[in-house]
Amino acid sequence: MTTFTDFALSKRVQQAIDDMGYEEPSPIQAACIPLILEGHDVIGQAQTGTGKTAAFGIPVVERVGPEGHVQALVLTPTRELAIQVAGEFRKIGKYKRVRTLPIYGGQSIGHQIRAVQQGVQIVIGTPGRVLDHIHRGTLKLQHVRMVVLDEADEMLDMGFIEDIEAILGETPADRQTLLFSATFTDDIKRLALRYMRDPEHVTVNRGEVTVPLTDQVYYKVLERNKLESLCRIIDSEEVQLGIVFCRTKRGVDELTEALIARGYLVDGLHGDLSQAQRDRVMKKFRTGEIELLVATDVAARGLDVENVTHVINYDIPQDPESYVHRIGRTGRAGKRGLAITLVTPREFKLLKQIQRETKARMVAREVPSLADVAERQAEMWRQRIIETIQNGGLGHYRAILDSIIDEHDPVDIACAALKLASAGELEAREEADYDFGDTGATPGMVRFFVNIGRSNRVTPGDLVRMISEEAGVPGQAVGKIDIFDRFTFVEIEQDSAPFVYESLRQSRWGGMRVNMEPARPRSRR
Repeated sequence: MTTFTDFALSKRVQQAIDDMGYEEPSPIQAACIPLILEGHDVIGQAQTGTGKTAAFGIPVVERVGPEGHVQALVLTPTRELAIQVAGEFRKIGKYKRVRTLPIYGGQSIGHQIRAVQQGVQIVIGTPGRVLDHIHRGTLKLQHVRMVVLDEADEMLDMGFIEDIEAILGETPADRQTLLFSATFTDDIKRLALRYMRDPEHVTVNRGEVTVPLTDQVYYKVLERNKLESLCRIIDSEEVQLGIVFCRTKRGVDELTEALIARGYLVDGLHGDLSQAQRDRVMKKFRTGEIELLVATDVAARGLDVENVTHVINYDIPQDPESYVHRIGRTGRAGKRGLAITLVTPREFKLLKQIQRETKARMVAREVPSLADVAERQAEMWRQRIIETIQNGGLGHYRAILDSIIDEHDPVDIACAALKLASAGELEAREEADYDFGDTGATPGMVRFFVNIGRSNRVTPGDLVRMISEEAGVPGQAVGKIDIFDRFTFVEIEQDSAPFVYESLRQSRWGGMRVNMEPARPRSRR
C-alpha cells in the first residue's frame, strides 16, 4: 500500500498533508505525484472527486523555491474552481509559507495587482484575467517552471484555446506542463502534442459507486455540538455493531476517549497501532465486547465483519470513493445497513458533491432532541424490564428486596434499581447551543450584520442563493434584507441561524472574506 511518506516529501509539506487528514493517496495521486516530482510532463485523465487537485498541488508546492517571483501557474475554467484550488494550495503550503494568489474576473484588478507586487510564488487564475494581467505588464511569467491546465476540456469548450496558447507563449520553453482533463478529445491531443514534452499519460476510472442494501441518511450538526449530536443519534438507534469514521488518527483517539468517558463500549483503530494491538481491538469488535469501532479509512481497509448494522461518518469523507468504501462496510450478506453522515455547515457543499457523484439518495434527518432520546431510552428500558420479568429466575433478587420492602415504597425501590442499572443515562444532559441575544430582529428571527454590500455588487437574490447553497437551508428561512453601500443586515429564522452563521462567517464573496456577526439591537427611542 502506497502512503504519502513513500514520496519523500519535505517535513513541512508532509505535516500539512497530515493536518488535512490524508492517510494514503488516491489512485490519481499515487500515479501522478512521483512522476511530477521527477519533472515529467503529465496528462492526468480524471474526473472531479478523484483527488486530482492534490495530485498536482502537492508536488507543485514541494518543488516551489523560496524566491518571491511567480514560479507556478495554474489555469482553471471558472473563478469558483480558481478559488477552490487556491484554498487547497494554501492548506498544502501553510508550513512551507508558499504564497498563493487566485486571480479572476469580477474581482478588483487593483487588489490583484497589489498582491502580485508583494510577491507570490503560485498564481491560480482564469485564462481571460491572467491574459489581462500579462497585457498590463503586471504579471510576468519568465520565471515560471510549472504550468497546470486544470479541467482542460472545460476550458477548450468555453473557447479559451487562444488565451491558453497566448499564456503558454509567455512562459519558458523548458517549463514542466501538467494537463488534467475528464476526457481526452482531439483538441486536448493537439494541445498536448504542441505544448508538452513526452508526457506521461495517467488514467483513473471511477468505479461503481452504489451500495443497494444500505439506507443513507445525514444529520446537519453544529461543530460545537458535534459530539453531543453523535451521542443522541447513537442513543436513539439500535446499534448492534457500528463503525464510526474519523478523518485523522488524532481524531480517532480523541473521539474514542470522549465516548468511553460517556460510558459507551468503544475502541479505536488507526495506522499507528501495532498488529498485536489491531488484532486485540478487532477480536473485541467481532465478539461484541465493544459495540462501536472508531477508525480511519486506512485502518478500516480490509475489515471483514458481517454483522455491522451502522456506519457513521463522524467526519465527512474527502471524496466520493471514500464515502462508498466506508458505507460498504454495512449492508452485507443480504442484510440491510444504515449509513449515517454528520455534516457541519461548512461541509454542506462537499455532501452535495458526494450525493451528485454517487447518485446516492440521502435522507435528511433532524438530530433527536433530549426529549426524543429520553423517550427512546425509556422505551428500551421498559422492554428490557418486561422481558426480564417474563423470563423469570428472580427469586434471588426478591430475597434481597424482602429486607427493605417494609420500609420503602416498592415503586421507589424499582426506580432506584433502574437508576443504578441505567447509570443515570435516562437523566437529561445540558444542551450547548447558540444564544445570539437581542439582535433587533422581528420575533422568531435572528438579525445578522454582513460586511458586503452594494459596492460588492451583491443583491438580495445573491444573498439568498449564497445562504441556501452554503448552509443548506431553504430560501424561505431568509427574512428581511437591508443592503447598504458597504454592509448588509439580513434576518434568518432562529432554527436555521446557527447553521447560516457557521457556514458564512468564514466564507468568501468575490474573493473577499465574509465577516458575519449577530447584529446589535436597533436603538429604541
